[in-house]
This record gives sequence, structure tokens and C-alpha cells, in this order.
Amino acid sequence: MTGGANLDTVLGKAVTILRAFRPDDHAVPLATLVARTGLHKATVHRLAGELVANRLLDRVEGGYRLSGGLFELGMLASLERSLLEMAMPFLQDLYERTHETVHLGVRDGHDVVYIAKIGGHRQANSPSRTGGRIPLYCTAIGKALLAYSEPDFRREVLAAPMTRRTPHTIVAPGILSTQLDRVFETGVAFEREESAPGLTCVAAPVFGSNDKLVAAISVTGPTSRFKPETQVTVLRAAAEGLRSTMARRENLR
Repeated sequence: MTGGANLDTVLGKAVTILRAFRPDDHAVPLATLVARTGLHKATVHRLAGELVANRLLDRVEGGYRLSGGLFELGMLASLERSLLEMAMPFLQDLYERTHETVHLGVRDGHDVVYIAKIGGHRQANSPSRTGGRIPLYCTAIGKALLAYSEPDFRREVLAAPMTRRTPHTIVAPGILSTQLDRVFETGVAFEREESAPGLTCVAAPVFGSNDKLVAAISVTGPTSRFKPETQVTVLRAAAEGLRSTMARRENLR
């Protein structure tokens, strides 16, 4: 039986099944998974089927094997750790220059996921958190990511239902599309109380090799005193510095 996971939950049982695989396994029969996990046969059969449907397991002759989907998730986690390691010096410098809250975010589906947050000296009451997510359309960091995304993806997001998070949230696709065009032209995105009352934000995209969009960096402060236009130069410098660092790292491989 594989330990560590909570067998009282469906997720815990699914994790137990995944952990039952060993490095030298090629095809693991259902009966072997039952023996290794200690779960009921019907439970293993049902959850294994769901794991196959979600590309975490493959059904092969003789049983099951771990899917390439797990490898993709592992690669994404590795890439995010590497990105965060390279970004932290620039985020720290931006934090010290602006004295405001600094974020690093990446796109995940129709959301931006924050992978780093450094609170400002004059702490803004930001609802964001590391590991948290928020829709792309209502944040500066999300708009920076969306403006430089593939045209088909951008149209997909604009066609999807958008919820008004504050009275200032822009949910009209036409207006938002015009905003995104402007972001694409200028390289910076602005947001004023669209994701949370009392907060204003400015963001810039971060590109990797071959001008591929990797992430975005933002600076957030209270609307009452924060002037986002004054932060554009240092924000762009941070984004460009991170881009140069990633390019050097790539050249060393």
C-alpha cells in the first residue's frame, strides 16, 4: 500500500494510484494496482479510467502506465521554478525602486496565476496571493499576457462570459479588444480598480527566446496616490532585464 495520501478523499485515492507506479513499470495490471494501493478493485478501475481521460495515465496492453501528461506537468513546474529563480533579483529591485506591490504572473487557461508577490513598503490591500489566480481580462498583468497571446486564444477569451468584479470591470468585448490593441502597441497595460476596489496597476510582458511570451510583471498601488505612468520606465527595465537573463541562460545550454 502506498502511503502519504489521504485515502478518505477522491483526490487522495487518485494520488495513491499514481504513486503506485515504479520506475521499471511498463504496463501495470489492474490487479497489481489494487494490491499496491490497498484500494477496492472497483475504486481503482473507476479512478484509473478518469486518470486516463485526463491524460495522467495511459491504458495499454496489459494494464496502465503513466502518461506523457504527467511529464508535461513536471516540465511546467520545472520551468516555473527556473523562471522564478531568474526573476527574483529583478522583482526585488523593482520593489525597492517603487515601494509598491510587485507581481510575476503566467497564463493558465483564461486566468493569470501569480507565481511571485512582493508586498510594498506601503502595503496595498491587494487580494492577490502567490499561487492564486484571477481572470485575464480584469487585471493589468492579465491584459499584458492576453494582448500578446495568439489571436485565436484572444478571441476565445473575449467571446467567453466575463463577470464584473467591481463597478469598473470592463466586460464589453469591443472595448476590451481596443484596450488590448493599445497594450500591444505600447508594451504596457493599465488597470484602474477593475479587479479590486481601490487598487491601480500597471504591467509589462516578459518575452523569452524567439520573442515567445513567457510571463508578465506588474506594480500595484492604492488608487488614491499611485500614479502608474511614473512606473513604466522601471517596469520595462525589469521586464527587459529578465528577458536578457533568460537569453543568456538559454545560450549557455
